[in-house]
Amino acid sequence: MFAKEVYVRRRQTLMAKMREAGEKGLILFIGNAEAPAQYKDNCYKWRQDSSWLYYFGLDEPLMAAILDLESGVETLYADDVDIDDIIWMGPQPSVRSKADKVGLAQTQPYGALKAGLEAAKGRPVHFLPPSRYYNTLKLNELLPGAAPSEALIKAVISMRLIKEDIEIAAIDAACDLGYQMHSAARDAIAVGIVEQDIVGRMEAVALAKGWGVSFPTILTQHGETLHNHGHEAVIEPGKLMVIDAGVESNEHYASDFTRTYPTSGKYTQKQREVYQIVYDCNEYAFSLAKPGITYREVHLATARKMLEGLSALGLVKGDLDEMVAKGIAGLFQPHGLGHNMGLDVHDMEDLGENLVGYDPDQTRAKQLGLGSLRMARRLVPGHVITDEPGIYFIPALIEKFKKEGLGYDFVNYAALESYYDFGGIRIEDDVLITPDGARRLGSRRLPASPDEVEAAMQK
Repeated sequence: MFAKEVYVRRRQTLMAKMREAGEKGLILFIGNAEAPAQYKDNCYKWRQDSSWLYYFGLDEPLMAAILDLESGVETLYADDVDIDDIIWMGPQPSVRSKADKVGLAQTQPYGALKAGLEAAKGRPVHFLPPSRYYNTLKLNELLPGAAPSEALIKAVISMRLIKEDIEIAAIDAACDLGYQMHSAARDAIAVGIVEQDIVGRMEAVALAKGWGVSFPTILTQHGETLHNHGHEAVIEPGKLMVIDAGVESNEHYASDFTRTYPTSGKYTQKQREVYQIVYDCNEYAFSLAKPGITYREVHLATARKMLEGLSALGLVKGDLDEMVAKGIAGLFQPHGLGHNMGLDVHDMEDLGENLVGYDPDQTRAKQLGLGSLRMARRLVPGHVITDEPGIYFIPALIEKFKKEGLGYDFVNYAALESYYDFGGIRIEDDVLITPDGARRLGSRRLPASPDEVEAAMQK
């Protein structure tokens, strides 16, 4: 939790942005409630709504707030504990003391929220789209038939997209924990053990030093399946292991790294050739990332470099620019180059992926690969994004292209058949856009080049 002044300033800035946009009325925020896993007293792990954390910082269930755009009055709605709560939880700080910690002048019981809105007497009520079932039901109870406020969504995105210095420090710290987690995984790779053993060691780091993982861990010898969350396989020699995992810090900021390791400790010649292409693409994308360029341009330039490398291996042929234009890169990388990151590992995508990742003058492509680009905006200082190129040999996708007669002028389908058991490779770093370029987040970078990876695995 940050200093009180941080939350006061953020709320004041939000209200000023709404007023500048000509908006009036109330802003309603609803924090998350606990979600039962099997029965009401056995809940999923608690996680507060990220926009609530950004503006209010109070990391507890069943809280809401109303900000009055005309009067400037801010009211926290929450309940003090009763004796039943104290029996199970012990004495707890009062709502008044919690409100003081984040600079909120007025408090009301949680049950008074509906009356607080009814007192608005027809004034507009602005709220964000809910991402939890409870919040959806609560909003329907309070404001039946009402729609989320696009003005509020855009105002929140404009603030959360550009990270403050205190946030950057928090993300750096999360990335340092991510470094430790990935190092534990790399050091644990051994032929004959079960993947779950490594996942346990990784997530032990995340839980011992942070809130936990920032998303379900991807650790697999079948990296051609982009989000493979199964961990039951025994590690085999000569395979490629993709590990895509991140830590969420106790301050709830995320890291998100991916590395691809040879299970035997050294890449085969074939693996090294493809790995080198992905590594070169990661480096190239990082070199291009700077204020003024769009990340869509970086994605397309990196796709061209990838096809150049695949052409040298004889897997594709023809004019590189034409291949990029026709979407041939999507056959090998059917995802985008990166996404925004912050309080969410895919930051604010609950508010609308296109609103978060695209400028008003940009239109999302429908092309495979490019169409999955989550962050396309023109880069400005303070953006925190991922740089995660990959090459995947997905037999079903290759066969689909081949059957439909796609890319025959460019793709060497006969040569690709020998890669059907290859798997996939992805290399991902977290990047901050600075006034004069970019820097990778965290105090140390995980080994990334093929030589660095092999050397680290021999230790």
